[in-house]
Amino acid sequence: MNSFEALKYELRRACPGIKLLEQVPMCEHTTFRIGGPVALMALPQTAEETLTAIRVARGMDIRPFLLGRGSNLLCADGAVSRFVIKTNPGLNQIERVGPTELRCGAGVSMREAACFAQRCSLTGLEFAHGIPGTLGGGVVMNAGAYHGELSDVVAETTALNREGEIVTLRGKEQDFAYRHSAFLDGGMVVLHSILRLQPGDPAAIQARMDRLLYLRRERQPLEWPSAGSTFKRPAGGFAAALIDQCGLKGLTVGGAQVSEKHAGFVINRGGATCSDVLRLTDQIRERVARETGIELELEIRRLS
Repeated sequence: MNSFEALKYELRRACPGIKLLEQVPMCEHTTFRIGGPVALMALPQTAEETLTAIRVARGMDIRPFLLGRGSNLLCADGAVSRFVIKTNPGLNQIERVGPTELRCGAGVSMREAACFAQRCSLTGLEFAHGIPGTLGGGVVMNAGAYHGELSDVVAETTALNREGEIVTLRGKEQDFAYRHSAFLDGGMVVLHSILRLQPGDPAAIQARMDRLLYLRRERQPLEWPSAGSTFKRPAGGFAAALIDQCGLKGLTVGGAQVSEKHAGFVINRGGATCSDVLRLTDQIRERVARETGIELELEIRRLS
């Protein structure tokens, strides 16, 4: 019995009703539409099942990969020997817990959280309306857009630590910085966060969300599969501007291309592989470094 067969047995013993899938193509679970099959995927339906799945895997020295909407992820092309847990079925609860506070599970989409806040007449989360990921992944990366970041509104985050204990980090303990948090190294698994917002007019909040969504559609290649912004913003500049400055819009490797609409996006024009994307991003980094002296850093997470 291999390790994944043993894991499957233990998961079904600990959670008799848990849904398990084998050899799941990751191209069906990422916004890039790229990726080979993972050995085992769990789709827990409750927070308790999610916690049990994580603890069972860790107890067998198998590090689970927590997957939301797969919006900032590049998965390897071939078979991937990993155990993936989908967060949105089991950690998708959202509720108002105070006059200006919301508790959002890690599997709640950023769009859903922003819309829920609008219905509660709470402002401060409009920037997240168009971010195509879940709150858990957003907290890990301190996701942001249009001059807003989750660090502006996340008051505290509850997570499962390496020892299997549920802990809550508050304020500065979360160690937020640009595309960084205390949860980034994978040692802690985000379960839910408390968002602290401000009272606002629901019509004005909706108008701002509509405006930001319009800007996204106008400026970003949303019609093509991608993983969002490909590179982190370098100090003192913008990756897209540097890539454009180097004349790299439209540069293509296989099915991967630097978007002609927004140079900060590498898109899948059809049939792109992980190898195509990596070869293209290597060319971009080399050219930008040679012509500007600035080293670009990938923002996309990788699963292999």
